[in-house]
Amino acid sequence: MDGKPMPDRFLRLHPNAKALLRDVPVLTFDRFRDTFLSQVAAGARVSAYFASPRGADSVRLLAVLSQPVSATLAVFAADVGASFPALTPDCPQAHWFEREIAEQWGVVPQGHPWLKPIRFHASYAPNRDAWQRRRGDPIRPADWDFFRAHGAEVHEVAVGPVHAGVIEPGHFRFQCHGESVLHLEISLGYQHRGVERTLIGGPDARSIHRVETLAGDTTIGHAIAHSMAVEVLAGIKVPAKAQILRGIMLELERYCGRLRGDFLNMTALLCGSRFGRGMVRPGTVRFDADKERIQRLTEHLDQTMHGVRSAVSLLWETPSVMARFEHTGALTREAAAALGLVGVAARACGLEQDVRTDFPFGVYRFAHVPVSTWDTGDVFARAWVRWMEIQRSYEFIWDNLMALPENPLPPLPIGAELEPDAIVVSLTEGWRGEICHVALTDAAGRFAHYKVVDPSFHNWFGLAMALRNQQISDFPLCNKSFNLSYCGHDL
Repeated sequence: MDGKPMPDRFLRLHPNAKALLRDVPVLTFDRFRDTFLSQVAAGARVSAYFASPRGADSVRLLAVLSQPVSATLAVFAADVGASFPALTPDCPQAHWFEREIAEQWGVVPQGHPWLKPIRFHASYAPNRDAWQRRRGDPIRPADWDFFRAHGAEVHEVAVGPVHAGVIEPGHFRFQCHGESVLHLEISLGYQHRGVERTLIGGPDARSIHRVETLAGDTTIGHAIAHSMAVEVLAGIKVPAKAQILRGIMLELERYCGRLRGDFLNMTALLCGSRFGRGMVRPGTVRFDADKERIQRLTEHLDQTMHGVRSAVSLLWETPSVMARFEHTGALTREAAAALGLVGVAARACGLEQDVRTDFPFGVYRFAHVPVSTWDTGDVFARAWVRWMEIQRSYEFIWDNLMALPENPLPPLPIGAELEPDAIVVSLTEGWRGEICHVALTDAAGRFAHYKVVDPSFHNWFGLAMALRNQQISDFPLCNKSFNLSYCGHDL
């Protein structure tokens, strides 16, 4: 076991390591609140904050705060009844999490400044609903009150959920004065599938397939996070070659998230799926890379990278592009930190945070990827950080393909049992940012609770803030510069 209890405060746990549930301190709520707020004030960030049922009348709140300075996580809990004082007024990072807790378990974070559902599903608790909705009544996404601004020439613009093109559904409600956006409220939930609850009782043959669909363009990121959780709980050691191939696939997925096209074909070259389905499995990867495949991949990588360099150079050298990118949709470093942004959105505001560096896992314990940042927090910064990451992913993929061991992969491990009554937190850096999976097991070694935090869960509110005082015509550009996942949020 890895966790080290800190007296009366929290369990200090390394990511991708397990601890017994009995070692997680269960605090009074006042102590829970003080610990949560003091740790965030000291520089910790909220990786997960959720509730699980504790009988008919209470739930257990569980917080996972990442502490990059010590490369550890602070894990602690508190039991509450039908309500508890909201943390959001003192910690904006808790805003979305507490709305999720209210929606899932019917407990009310009292004093929350804007308490409404985030996915629009029925309460998981049969006898409680945070908004006193009757069980069985239809629940329609976005059918709720929206924040309204009033005044001369103030008007409201509604966009979505149906959009032009083949993209995911989401509703955007703008409060505008002329063309200037006073406030944007984002309402999602149209793609809620209840994936987390289908994982309870697992892992089983379907678990990994469900995880691969949490966010379809982040198949590898979520599959690695889930596999690491299972591996830690089952005591499975992953071969070095499999770790390297996972890293290569994760960086190819980072490429695909930025560029698509030919880079999806490179992923298919390794495993037969353009999105990486079927590649990562607990204990190993399912597809090897021989010399011929490595040669084809490196040739394709070099050819496509040459074209990308030419196109991107033209982008930076075109004054009309730069005029649109610079000073558009800007967020300050302070705002990004207060909101708990992750990934490119955070690094474009000057925050040096990247799971591959702060909490290295797999091959990243041995192959370092420099953190790419910029400090203007605007569309240009997000584009520039992406370009730096493309180049560094290229170098990582090339170097690790050349260093790939020639020995064949061992067969898939079969039948390993999970540690009972345990907890594990696995972190990976997906192409949008930090991916967090928290697994709790029961006395039989099955998943009693499974929590997923996709990077988009952290960042949608960042997009809303970036639109303030912008022209409404800048919304499509800002939206694509964040490039968030609807289904990754909706789960």
